[in-house]
Amino acid sequence: MTDAAHSSWPAVELDPVRRLKVIASATKHPNLAERHFSVPFEQLWAVASDLEHELPHIVPGLRSFTLISRDGDRLSGRAVSTLGHREHFELVLRPGWCLMQSRALTSGMAAMPDGDGCRFAFFSSLRLPGGPMLNRLLSLRSAHRKGRLLDRLQQRVEVRSVPGVAE
Repeated sequence: MTDAAHSSWPAVELDPVRRLKVIASATKHPNLAERHFSVPFEQLWAVASDLEHELPHIVPGLRSFTLISRDGDRLSGRAVSTLGHREHFELVLRPGWCLMQSRALTSGMAAMPDGDGCRFAFFSSLRLPGGPMLNRLLSLRSAHRKGRLLDRLQQRVEVRSVPGVAE
């Protein structure tokens, strides 16, 4: 077998948004949302990656998210839904990249500079037995839910861009 580093096979480097789409496509019936935002990458990612303070404003149905531990870019956290359900997540958080996984859910978000702004993508998929069927049923309302999530992110970016305004 030849050394992969010296192989004649082509190598492709995927940007964070494409990488997230590949991961999402490996799950069955992911809920995937993507949008171009007319703000700098750093401004958008400062909001999206502020999991404790901003994620509950962005994700419908999420009451709180608390970071429990951190080891470099690997973190663990606890999400509490508006109905009181608690879920423990293991995650990887890097500039432009967040991948989260719990017993019941795989989720992620990615962002990258794109022209005069940045591109952002978010996905979630249930991991429970029967998850693919539930994901399929939830997909009936997913267009509205995806738009709402991206609109909420836009609102939070706007709120945080005004000096001295905090919500």
